[in-house]
Amino acid sequence: MKPDMFEKPVSILVGLGFPAKVRSVMDAYRHLVEWPASLRDNGHAIALKACAAALRGEIEAETARGLFVACAEKHDLLAPEIDGAALFRSRHDRDPHIR
Repeated sequence: MKPDMFEKPVSILVGLGFPAKVRSVMDAYRHLVEWPASLRDNGHAIALKACAAALRGEIEAETARGLFVACAEKHDLLAPEIDGAALFRSRHDRDPHIR
């Protein structure tokens, strides 16, 4: 695995609420750079600096991931986790045409 890859991707909401997977420090850095000025605060600045430090090899990718997640969570940008098996079961249980 590349040194800037996250162990587990982070799902965030982008644009008009579409989910996007952030798989690496570089992905997180790009998202942070593109965030609108209205969402930029101290948490954003810390996450951005952490991603830059991780890209330089000064801190671990998972440390930058944690700060990115905290920033996204603060701004209510984390996408909900959806369990595909549970989604299938709930549809199957409700639809009388599926056997």
